[in-house]
Amino acid sequence: MTSADDGHWIKPHRLRSGDRVALVAPASAFKREEFDAGVVELGRLGYEAVFDDRVFAQERFVAGGPAIRTASLHDAWRDPSIAAIIAVRGGYGSGQLLPFLNPDVMRGGAKIFVGYSDNTSLLWFHLLHRVVCFHGPMVERRLAVGEAGYHRDSFLRAVARPEPAGDLTPDSLDVLRHGEARGVLLGGTLTQLTSSLGTPWAFDPPDGCVLFLEDVAERPYRIDRMLTQLAQAGILSRARALVFGEFPSCDEPGGQHNIRDVLREYVVGFNGPVLFGFPSGHTTGATWTLPFGVRAMVRTDRAGVVIEEAAVC
Repeated sequence: MTSADDGHWIKPHRLRSGDRVALVAPASAFKREEFDAGVVELGRLGYEAVFDDRVFAQERFVAGGPAIRTASLHDAWRDPSIAAIIAVRGGYGSGQLLPFLNPDVMRGGAKIFVGYSDNTSLLWFHLLHRVVCFHGPMVERRLAVGEAGYHRDSFLRAVARPEPAGDLTPDSLDVLRHGEARGVLLGGTLTQLTSSLGTPWAFDPPDGCVLFLEDVAERPYRIDRMLTQLAQAGILSRARALVFGEFPSCDEPGGQHNIRDVLREYVVGFNGPVLFGFPSGHTTGATWTLPFGVRAMVRTDRAGVVIEEAAVC
């Protein structure tokens, strides 16, 4: 992917009241009580959660073998009655599916796909094949606990309205470098993005992108190591702007190194705006939804991300 403007981006159809939403488990298994609570919350939003017994499969530390998890995704993509797919949780395992996923089935289905954390590999699979997707709430710990777990407004603005989501300006943002820049928004959890390098599905963002990066419970030197890997792979230099997540539990135990200050020092030479603390993915409060694969602007005069293009049609 050398340019965000090459070729055609596929946008899924927006969610409408009464639409069916498939719940899939591409990574780790989950707690049944949280799953049931997430089904109730989707109903409260006006959607029908659909699933079958495969979602409850367990094999060692993943939610069933790769064949089961792959088939669930393929079936959801193929089913014309399904409008969206939401991952139940992250953890580990979605990368195991990449050799078995059929991009033609995914592109042909063009469904809303929502997830984060380990499911970053599936978000990138969508973006690699130019399908817009959503870094947003999963079921466990998010939809399952209602609006304490996810930011309802940004979610619905992203997936239910065929217009740009507009200003996303959470109060938590800190400006690390000033400026303004535009580009196609993409990214995800740093651990998953760096672990993809060297594979056929390597993270390969286009020149001129807006790059969102987040993670959880990684010590500052590990974050520095992963950013160094992205920089040495030539990836960070492609970005016009950087937006960092909250990075909860990433401060050095004992307070010797604060992750915010580590990142501030890391981006001293970056030529563009840099924000810290955007609450998408792993957050201490409600997680916001970011559409990936659409044009966005990062600004620091009134710190925020402005989504300038509709993510659904």
